[in-house]
Amino acid sequence: MTGHPIPETVASLMPRAKAELTELVAFQSVADPAVYPRSECEGAAEWVAAALRSEGFQDVALLDTPDGSQSVYGLLPGPEGAPTVLLYAHYDVQPPLDESAWLSPPFELTERDGRWFGRGTADCKGGFIMHLLALRALKADGGVPVSVKVIVEGSEEQGTGGLERYAEAHPGLLAADTIVIGDTGNFRVGLPTVTSTLRGMTMLRVQLDTLEGNLHSGLFGGAAPDALAAMIQLLASLRAEDGSTTVDGLTADEEWDGLQYPEEEFREDAKVLDGVGLIGAGTVADRIWARPAVTVIGIDCPAVVGATPSVQASARAQISLRVPPGQNADEATKLLTAHLLAHAPWGAKVSVEQVGQGQPFRADVTSPAYIAMADAMRVAYPGQEMQSSGMGGSIPLCNTLAGLYPDAEILLIGLSEPEAKIHAVNESVSPEELERLSVAEALFLRNYAASKAV
Repeated sequence: MTGHPIPETVASLMPRAKAELTELVAFQSVADPAVYPRSECEGAAEWVAAALRSEGFQDVALLDTPDGSQSVYGLLPGPEGAPTVLLYAHYDVQPPLDESAWLSPPFELTERDGRWFGRGTADCKGGFIMHLLALRALKADGGVPVSVKVIVEGSEEQGTGGLERYAEAHPGLLAADTIVIGDTGNFRVGLPTVTSTLRGMTMLRVQLDTLEGNLHSGLFGGAAPDALAAMIQLLASLRAEDGSTTVDGLTADEEWDGLQYPEEEFREDAKVLDGVGLIGAGTVADRIWARPAVTVIGIDCPAVVGATPSVQASARAQISLRVPPGQNADEATKLLTAHLLAHAPWGAKVSVEQVGQGQPFRADVTSPAYIAMADAMRVAYPGQEMQSSGMGGSIPLCNTLAGLYPDAEILLIGLSEPEAKIHAVNESVSPEELERLSVAEALFLRNYAASKAV
């Protein structure tokens, strides 16, 4: 005996979902105490825990992970003998960057042009709300047919590995037959997509020192080794003339053989300025899903305003290297470190510090769980077939879970389609996408339970 049809139930729950996401977005939960108070993350974690308890979850706990963050765990037991599904999201967010560039306050959910704007709406507080909607719809339609574990991470955006190390130390905690990672997204709004690969990453900080202290550029410039100029030259060695990543010894010619990303669509999604070319070689899909990519994400140097005519004694940069499936992030870290040490000019003193790392991931899209998801998405997205794409971003936990639970199937879905502008200013989520994906997840859980009962 079932209750209300799942699509109707999810539609009726959307006002509540908006109110809850508004509350969750209000927490400035950047997992870096140098940027926002730790209390903001603690408040978000408590909110998530309270939401799980209100849905009947047992063993709800705030897990203190080795990197100082808190992950939230809960268990919702299903019928006897039912499979277990782990649902993942994260409540920590990227910093808002230039708040003056936001059209509305980054930590206030604001509806505009049919979308909900705010930091974390898509990445990935909205992912947690998606899980809640799916479970509520199932309860209204006769009950949740599987045992559900939920884990909501508190430092995913920092890449500091707290939850990975906690899971390794408690290997039974997150064990499941299938794992749904709610932190990727559709290739396009309205095009149901599962993510089949993730690039891994390594994050390094490099410092160059050339002088005991800054010098007057008029008295010493031209002979004194300038650390900032040395850093510019070192960073330039990481790219070929066409912008391709060039790290000594790192393979960078792999090809993507799946769903392609037309260049004109990519230019529009990335908001590339007219007349500015894309970087790298090969197809766009090759470049963003199948090949390594280096990005300088920060440089410590004097600001233009208030700068003095000085030769700089020290310079520091933070470098992100995305690592495609088929390559190992540990090896990539060694190669990048060796490259930085070898290419620093003028004998500059080099120090390299690793601040984050995660392995790439490749899913088995032929598994029973993917078949169940494809059937669910046909209902949630009428007239559309589920697509499989890569994703250039990283979710380090995926490989940890795959290693701990080699028999578990891992699916990646989420709300971060191109219009969401995750990690940028004016991040937003499509409420229609949130509704459809919640329907899809609920139907998937029902389909998956039925497939295991056969």
